[in-house]
Amino acid sequence: MTDPVRNACSFLFVPATQPERLPKALASGADMVIADWEDAVAPADKERARGALAEAVAALEGAARARLLVRINSEGSPWFAADLQALAQLAAQGLAGAVVPKAESAQTLQAVAQAAGSRATLVPLVESVAGLAAADALAAAPQVARLAFGHLDFQVDAGMACGDTEEELLPVRMGLVFASRRAGLAAPIDGVTVDTRNPERMARDAERARRMGFGGKLCIHPAQVPVLHAAFDPDEAAVAHALRVQQALQQAGGGVCVLDGRMVDAPVLAQAQQTLQRHARAQQRLASL
Repeated sequence: MTDPVRNACSFLFVPATQPERLPKALASGADMVIADWEDAVAPADKERARGALAEAVAALEGAARARLLVRINSEGSPWFAADLQALAQLAAQGLAGAVVPKAESAQTLQAVAQAAGSRATLVPLVESVAGLAAADALAAAPQVARLAFGHLDFQVDAGMACGDTEEELLPVRMGLVFASRRAGLAAPIDGVTVDTRNPERMARDAERARRMGFGGKLCIHPAQVPVLHAAFDPDEAAVAHALRVQQALQQAGGGVCVLDGRMVDAPVLAQAQQTLQRHARAQQRLASL
């Protein structure tokens, strides 16, 4: 993949205090791996997590480093400044960039980008009502590749108590999809499914994300990765139909035609092309395993 972060579907978290998991996570089939300095690391272990990740990254090959992001601690936390210093060193070694938690201002993203260097990619994590209100500014900030949704923290901040289907969050999710589109970003990344032993729930959540216009999802267990890919990667029937749509319009010389009794026009062709693009990325992923 020429641009791993923008093209990725699966983002798998690994605690930075357990660097031995990084090679396994990178070999799991996940498109990107996120080494976590934030929620997965206790306050007393923050410094150790930075050092452990630095050692682990030094042992990785360049292609593996390009598939690795680090979730730093939020601005305003006691660890933010030290995280930025460590991030600069990792980015210089070829790390893809940073996931920025509790993102609420473009100024924060500018500070992270300045510390990380011009080659680093940023993924702001929208986890609050203020972050949602600032979504357009976050999406337009330099070096931002995708928006991501931290729906668990968002519920706490908003005082929400969502049911299993999370219907209450539909407007929020759509807001992130629309903000990403307005900024010309790749489709946003949906939040985690916390039930790691329920592939059916993961499949439902992933299917909802795909239907709503998300481009991928955060994962917290390697077993969730293939379930996610199965929801996002087009099956053989979808690919065959997309090719037929493409061929039908070519034979009609553009404009409008009828295929299987249904009208085919420019929007239908665009959807078919999106299907073929997702299929191409899935094939690239398989070829790299």
